[in-house]
Parts: sequence; structure tokens; C-alpha cells
Amino acid sequence: MFTGIVEELGEITAVEMLGSPVDACRFRVRGPVVTEGAKHGDSIAVNGVCLTVVEHEADAFTADVMAETLKRSSLGALATGSRVNLERPMVADGRFGGHIVQGHVDGTGTIIERLPSEHWEIVKVSLPAELSRYVVEKGSITVDGVSLTVVEAAVDYFTISLIPTTLALTTLGLKQPGDPVNLEVDVIAKYVERMLGHGSTPGDTK
Repeated sequence: MFTGIVEELGEITAVEMLGSPVDACRFRVRGPVVTEGAKHGDSIAVNGVCLTVVEHEADAFTADVMAETLKRSSLGALATGSRVNLERPMVADGRFGGHIVQGHVDGTGTIIERLPSEHWEIVKVSLPAELSRYVVEKGSITVDGVSLTVVEAAVDYFTISLIPTTLALTTLGLKQPGDPVNLEVDVIAKYVERMLGHGSTPGDTK
């Protein structure tokens, strides 16, 4: 489990396409903070997507990304030089700084507009119709792996307010209108809906 508190702004240093036709890819990610103490099989969230460490060295790790992940997330748009948000799973006695984040992306949105002010910035993000019912004003949402509070929740978009630290230390300070972002809604809302028998959860095929 993650909490959406980004530990490091890493960088994609290599992308290898796998399969013929291509149905997967392999990323090499530079991130000395999250790689410290990493082992084969460990999990690291990359822009909010939980990936498994395949290989690792002093300041970088390699992870494979399957077709399903490429389909559901914005990782397929990454290239060599892309900056990415990195977070290791929360340890059992760690401080719970954000909210419950699984690293299972529910869909993608697009940056619509950025409205800067002196001390913060409002960012407007498109919202897929199937996720709209899980997003509420003052509720939690994960955007590119960052735990954030929803300011305004509309049918087809939501807004978030970013403080200088978030702008400086995550990809959200770099994203421009038209750029895609990964979205993970609050898992508690999905469980409540399921238990009450209303609708289906994202990705449910039944």
C-alpha cells in the first residue's frame, strides 16, 4: 500500500519495447532514494502505478510494464528523459501522510487548465464519466501518484490546489494543458458502492 506522498522526482533513462507486435515495455528509472535497499520483486509506484523491481543498481531500477497497464495508464506516453513521481510502499510503522493508495490506476485524465496565483496554483483535470461518482468535493484523489484533496468536483472535471512544495517536487509542477495524468479514486468509495449493490466498480466486467 502507498499513501500518495511522493518521495522523489525520478527520471526515465531507457525504454525498451517488448514483443512482436509490441505488448509490453521495460523502463529503466533513475531514483537513488527509492532504490536504496531495493530488492528484486519489491514494489515501487511510478506516477501512481505500482510496478515490480526486476533489476536494480545503486541509483536506478528496471521494471516491466504489461499491456493492461499501458492501456489503463499514461505510462505508455513516457520516453527517455521523462520525469516521474516515485514512492515506495508504506512500512507497517510508518507515518500515514496521505490516504490509502493502492497503485492501481482507475483511468487517465488530461490537464485542462492551470490557474496560478501568488502562493498556490489551481489545476483543472478532465474526469472520465465512469469515475465521476467517486470524486467528491474535499474528498481524496490520486493524480500521478500524488495524494490530493479535491477542490471542485464536476461531472466531467475536477480541480486541485497545489502548494509550492508539490509544484517543485512532483511532475504536477511540469504538466501542461493537454498532458495526461493517472487517476486513482478513493478505494473506500468503491468498496462502499459494491457492498451496497449499486453499479459496478471500474474495470468490472460483470
